[in-house]
Amino acid sequence: MKLTTVLEEKVKEAVQSIFGQELPAVEFQPTRKDFEGDITVVVFPMLRVVKGNPVAIGTQIGEYLVENVEEVAKFNVVKGFLNLVVSDAYYINFFKSILAVEQFGYAPANSKDAVMVEYSSPNTNKPLHLGHIRNNLLGYSVAEILKAAGHKVYKTQIINDRGIHICKSMLAWQKFGKGETPDSSGLKGDHLVGKYYVAFDKVYKAQIAELISAGKTKEEAEKEAPILLEAQEMLRKWEAGDAQVVELWKMMNGWVYKGFDTTYENLGVDFNQLYYESDTYLLGRDVVQDGLEKGVFFKKEDGSVWIDLTEDGLDEKIVLRSDGTAVYMTQDIGTAIQRVTDFPDINGMVYTVGNEQDYHFKVLFLILKKLGYSWADKLYHLSYGMVDLPSGKMKSREGTVVDADDLIQNMEDTAAEISQELGKLDGYSDTEKQALYRTIGLGALKYYILKVDPKKRILFNPEESVDFQGNTGPFIQYTYARIQSILRKANELNLDLTVAVTSVHPKEKELLKQLELFPNKVQEAAENHSPALVANYVYDLVKEFNSFYQQVSILGEEDTQIKAFRVNLSKKVADVIKDAFLLLGIHVPVRM
Repeated sequence: MKLTTVLEEKVKEAVQSIFGQELPAVEFQPTRKDFEGDITVVVFPMLRVVKGNPVAIGTQIGEYLVENVEEVAKFNVVKGFLNLVVSDAYYINFFKSILAVEQFGYAPANSKDAVMVEYSSPNTNKPLHLGHIRNNLLGYSVAEILKAAGHKVYKTQIINDRGIHICKSMLAWQKFGKGETPDSSGLKGDHLVGKYYVAFDKVYKAQIAELISAGKTKEEAEKEAPILLEAQEMLRKWEAGDAQVVELWKMMNGWVYKGFDTTYENLGVDFNQLYYESDTYLLGRDVVQDGLEKGVFFKKEDGSVWIDLTEDGLDEKIVLRSDGTAVYMTQDIGTAIQRVTDFPDINGMVYTVGNEQDYHFKVLFLILKKLGYSWADKLYHLSYGMVDLPSGKMKSREGTVVDADDLIQNMEDTAAEISQELGKLDGYSDTEKQALYRTIGLGALKYYILKVDPKKRILFNPEESVDFQGNTGPFIQYTYARIQSILRKANELNLDLTVAVTSVHPKEKELLKQLELFPNKVQEAAENHSPALVANYVYDLVKEFNSFYQQVSILGEEDTQIKAFRVNLSKKVADVIKDAFLLLGIHVPVRM
């Protein structure tokens, strides 16, 4: 039983015994650093039930707890705060209970509802960029955190592989590509296709300028540019199943998928199931018809179908055009239903999509609820803010968007430069150095992005993220590597690692208190869909370990039982660092 559960029961018992009153709830908080204690009972809320001086009330409850709860060693009262000192025996027993537990803090697998997490969902007309990196890191991490919290998780993406933007790349390659392929050009497939999307745009803008100079308005020129009309005709042919267009589409998308796969592998993210817009864009139309019959939707005079959400504080939303074609909302309705059909055990979905789509998802979730789907109450939009780079820090391949592959390489190069300056690589082979640069660089990138609340906008500074001091990935990785060095030296001593101590040093106690928080932090991060809670927890754990490391001797301790305990404690801290970082998709090096 959790300590807070025991204490809540006993505090209520104390209030009943001393004051003859029934206390509905007990408020706890960590004891402030400037007072003695481990956990604090807040007395002020009790004054609604128990009348009197808060110091006197706290003192009487404290005396009762010391007498009746073996975990409470002593207490002190400061104004309306009852600070409890938890016994060393409690923390020693807690440590013994977790010492051999693999992945302490993780809940039993599949003990909760299955959830599908969608992330990435790129267009196949260009490479992944900086925005996709935050999307992928958030989605992957939330999926891993949900798994650690006990959920069965399916990771998915819907690939936007059709539409006018795809045809623009296809048409430009057909016109200007001269048969160029990823193999002949040496370019990743997604970069090659992106090159022709840019080429289309250049020609399109030039044609608009010509039309305007010939007397057309800007609006007319934008609609009448010959290359755009050709792209629209290509889209019509694709939708009609034209064999040549479909073959070109398959070939160029195939190049892009190989390029994406390389980026995903380098970024360390994966998927269980892929959906393609070319397969899903017709979904949802039958659902709209059913909704019409049920009165969820209504038809306007022109034949278009809408839903009226004004009573819910939103507005009217179209779900089917007058010509019977679907809009994105229709497709998203159909895709959500299809996913539950494909995976009947899922009872919730997480959509990792930027905050510019907040309104879209409010509408989508509300429509699904009105259609009567029970799982619609467990849909969540993991909304996130933009990522910016300091100007001039890094140039993208196209000059307008920061390319994901370029950023990953930039992080590796930055890690190499800083590591070499610090001189931490003596005895490493070139292969080991490159692997370490990748681990540090990606760790820096992921941690810097994930430590921030998803809803906040980020200014990402590559050099700052690779700092070996402060709240950074490399700082935490370095602490893990330091502990591995301690463990290697301890292994040579052949210590008996049985936990036999009967008391703990204050610094050991603080570290144990921090370890004890991990399971709750995993659950809290899952409930809030926030990797930032895990990231900042592990930073606090590392700060606590470094304070412990600086103030007590580990391998230099003369008492072998204490030495063994401190080695065990260090190892468990390292295990939790590693497991917490895995939830963020970050690896830890054994040497740095």
